[in-house]
Order: sequence, then C-alpha cells, then structure tokens
Amino acid sequence: MTTRRLTVAQALVEFLAHQYTERDGRKSRLISACWGIFGHGNVAGLGQALLESGRSAMPYLQGRNEQAMVHAAVGYARQSNRLSAHAVTTSVGPGATNLVTGAALATVNRIPVLLLPGDTFATRTADPVLQQLEVPYAGDVSVNDTLRPVSRYFDRVVRPEALIPAALQAMRVLADPVETGAVTLALPQDVQAEAFDWPEEFFAERVLQVRRPAPDPVELAAAVTAIRGARRPLIVAGGGVHHSEAEEALRALVDATGIPVASTQAGKGSLRHDHPADLGGIGHTGTAAADDLARTADLVIGVGTRYTDFTTASRTLFAADGVRFVNLNIAAFDAHKLSAVPLVADARAGLQALTEALTGHRVDEAYQAEYRTGKVRWDRVVDAAYAAEDEDARPTQTQVLGALDSVVGDDDVIINAAGSLPGDLHKLWRARSPRQYHLEYGYSCMGYEIPAGIGVRLAAPDRPVWSLVGDGTYLMMPTEIVTAVQEGVNVNIVLIQNHGYASIGGLSEQIGAERFGTAYRFRSEDGAYDGDPLPVDLAANAASLGMEVIRAATVRELRAALTTARASARPTCVYVETDPGQTSPGAQAWWDVPVAETATRPAAVKARKEYDRQVAARRHHL
Repeated sequence: MTTRRLTVAQALVEFLAHQYTERDGRKSRLISACWGIFGHGNVAGLGQALLESGRSAMPYLQGRNEQAMVHAAVGYARQSNRLSAHAVTTSVGPGATNLVTGAALATVNRIPVLLLPGDTFATRTADPVLQQLEVPYAGDVSVNDTLRPVSRYFDRVVRPEALIPAALQAMRVLADPVETGAVTLALPQDVQAEAFDWPEEFFAERVLQVRRPAPDPVELAAAVTAIRGARRPLIVAGGGVHHSEAEEALRALVDATGIPVASTQAGKGSLRHDHPADLGGIGHTGTAAADDLARTADLVIGVGTRYTDFTTASRTLFAADGVRFVNLNIAAFDAHKLSAVPLVADARAGLQALTEALTGHRVDEAYQAEYRTGKVRWDRVVDAAYAAEDEDARPTQTQVLGALDSVVGDDDVIINAAGSLPGDLHKLWRARSPRQYHLEYGYSCMGYEIPAGIGVRLAAPDRPVWSLVGDGTYLMMPTEIVTAVQEGVNVNIVLIQNHGYASIGGLSEQIGAERFGTAYRFRSEDGAYDGDPLPVDLAANAASLGMEVIRAATVRELRAALTTARASARPTCVYVETDPGQTSPGAQAWWDVPVAETATRPAAVKARKEYDRQVAARRHHL
C-alpha cells in the first residue's frame, strides 16, 4: 500500500481538496475555501497546512470574527444551493466558543458548513493549556463540547488515524440534503501537528451524489387524492424549493392546476412576484392576500417548509374546519408535521410527479378570480408603502425599500436577517428571481447580513449584493467590512438609522412592556432611556473601516445614492436616517408572545386581554 507522510492538518487539507458533490450531472467542489483566524490552537497545525498546500488546493480567507466567518460560509453555501460549502478554522478557547451562534444558525437553517476548531492537548502534557476549561468531573471535556448540540455531526480527532473515519462521516453529512448543517471536527493542537503515514487512497477524488429521491407511489397516490378532492387548496413554498432548484417545477404545477402559492421567508421568490398565482409571504409577516386565503383553505400543500410559528401564526392561521395538509419534504421529520399526508421526496422530483399525476385537474375559476383579486388589492398596499408624497422629505423604512426596488435588477440579491426589516420585506418585497430574496429567518441572527453578503458575492461574483441592516444589527457585527475591503468583495450595505431596536420596540409596545430598554438614547432624569438620541455616527464608522460611504437625507438623495452604489466597483455603504413616525402595513396574522398574566401597569393589563382573545384560536391539527 502506497502511503504519504503528512501531519494530520496537512492530510485534512489535502483530503478536503478532493471532495466533490454532484447533482443533475453538475459537479461542485464540496469545500471550496477555508476561513480562518489563527491562535495557538491552530496556527502550527491548520495554519501551516493551509500555507503549505497553496491557494490552488485550498483558498484561505481571512476573517475578523469567528461567528462572522460562519455567517459568510452560510451565505456562500445557501447561494450555492448547498452543493458547495466553506470550512472555518479557529483556535481553542474564545475562538471556538465564538462559533456556537454561527453553528446554530447553520444547523437551524440546514446549511452546510465545516467547523475546524483547535482543541486542548490530546496527550494532556500541557494541562491546563492556555484558554483551557477545566472540568473537575470530566477530563475529556473542552469548550468545543458547546458545539455538540448545534452540530449535525461532531467528532474529536484524538489520534491521527481517527481522522479517516471522522472526515468521511463529515463529508457524508455535509452533502446530505436531509442531515446537513454545521459539522464539527475538533482538532487537538498536538494531534494537528503529528505526522502519520496516510494511505494514498485517502486522498483520491470522491464525488458524493446529492440524491433526488422520488416519492413513494402509495404516498403520491394519497397526496393526489387529497388535492383532487380539495376546493380551496393553497401551496406553502419553503426554502426546500430553492435548495432543490425546483422553482420551474413549482411553476409548472401551478400553471397546470391554478393552485395559488404563498411563501415562507426562506421560500420567497419560488414564484416571481408578478405571477398571477403568487400571493407573497404567509403568516405573521405575510400579506393579506395570502393570510386571508390560508384561513379558508381546506388543503395546505407544504413544499420544503418546516412550518415555524411565524408561518402558522402560532397555529391560528389555518382555521377552516377539517383543514388537512399534504407535506412534500425530503426530510420525513418535516413531512409528517401537522398530521399531514406525507410525501417524502426531493422537492423537484415530488412536484414533477404531482404535476404528471394531476393531469387534467384544475381549481375552480371562481377560486382563481378570488385570489387574483386579493393579489391586486395587496399590490396597491405595496404601491402606497413604497410611494413618497414628498421626494425631499426623510424617507420611511418602506420608502427605503421602494427606492431600492426602483434601482435593482432581476439578478440583485437582497440580504437581511433581523429587526423590523424582515417583516417589511416579507410583506412588501417583489422578488424577481429565485435567489434575489435572501432572508435568514430560521435563526434571525443580528449581525448575519454583512458577512453573509461577502459569502453570497463569493458564490455569485456577477450579482450585485445588498446587505440591509439597521443600526442595532450594524453595531452587533460590522467587523467583516474590513474583509470585504481587503478582498475587494463588492458588497453594498444599506444602513438604516432609527436609533434603537425598532422591531422589538414595536413588539414590546404590543405586549405591554412599553418599549422598555429598546431605544438608543441618553437616560432622562428618571433613569429611563428616553433622552436625546446618542451622538453616534455609524456612517463615519463604516468609512473608518474602509468603505465608500454615501449619506442620503431625502428620498430623492437615497435613490441617487443607491444608483451610485450599484455602479461602484468598491464596497459601498448608503447611510440613511428614517422617519420613525411612519409605520409599515400591520401584521395580517397573530404571533404568540406570552403576556404577563398579572400586572399593575395599564398597558400590560390591556395587552393580556388581547392575548387571551387571540390564544383561544390556537389549535392542534389532528
């Protein structure tokens, strides 16, 4: 047997350079680059190995924050339809624990990312090593164990030869559309640098087939029977439509049957916004057109959705007597939710099978006329939210979206994750292409947008990318601006200043907490945060990190600034203060946030009465 003598870190890098996925005859590099911040736990291991391998074997990307590196990797993998991913390496200690939030985000959203944190000495010769967590009752625990519950696969490579099965299992999980998420290989720093005679076969090219399982004939027949028997069916398109590249298959089914489509945050853009059957977002942040239809639907056909509480309006939205569900999902866990008729299959394969089996079936013309009328009414709401009576006035947040809508093309990508923007975008944004709308709302992680923008741009270098952030999100994680400038990754940031946590402030007001602790202001004499706004200059901060910054004070200036940013060859930030007195269209469905059952303040007492009224509509779908 031919062998090659390499360190564990060198062997891992060499192994990763020869791993591929293939779907529909298209081959992709599974791990196409490695992000890294080096410390004593990985500098002499993976750091040296990446240097020695060279950029052609494993490109290295320098990050500034460990959590942000994972966000960038997630943005890249999502834009790549989960067929290609990035690795992230950190030192042991705070570098490793900083991965936890990013790992949770990846796993919740089912996006592949390979985490390679350094670990304490396997030999225990340096014990405790710098940054080691000592646990009196367990000698084999390190801070990396915090990654176990947020990883889809976890292993600690305590011997060189253990890398072989661990690496093979890691690749299996990353490439599996059901199992994928964060994968962690914890690498003790002494083991990383240890040499071993590796079998040459370990470095052979491997191609992992990303399967498209077809539906079971019995499940398909049951689903078809349910659909043919429904008078008011509604499709809920989730992120699985995009991951499977099933948008055309969805459109073919809709064109053939006339069944309308509402979308989750992850599924928005499954149909182009101007398709007559596209009703926009569904649930708490959805449109009136989608939510009104959902309340009277007798059959809900979920395609690649997890049915989060926002989608179901905390199980109050699908309210018709006898409503039933058909769930097309590659994951059996999701296909069986809500006591559904399960259709466990790839989204594209399942939609194609449904279209063929439903030949000749079409919903009633009166039903089509009803939902198309609702769509027209909601389009007028969007037009009004986008419009500005005075072009020389400070814009509202929805007018910011209107200005952006007038500037972008079909290929632009809009990125957001947290704050009040997800609600406005889900209700109002008119998605023009499958990957234009990039909302991370599975974990809704503040700080995601800027690093994710870098990842998306790396995956799609010809598509203009816009990271939309409020001041609260910007302050969480602006660090990767430096990376964008360093690498020449042309990401546009739209930085909206509204002096606080606008989204949670609005929720606080609704549930009787009176916006407590949500404003970015000086304290007044009574100690509350309701004094003057803080004299921070976030635009100056972005400029200090190397971005080109354009300040816009009016709607007219904003539109011009966005046009300039889109044409710029440099990472550019458009900074705008919005009018806090103007609000977007209200929620069209409820969301369960429990309110204090006993209180003395009138706002909380009033909010509890409304909560009791709403909660009475919750139901289990059995």
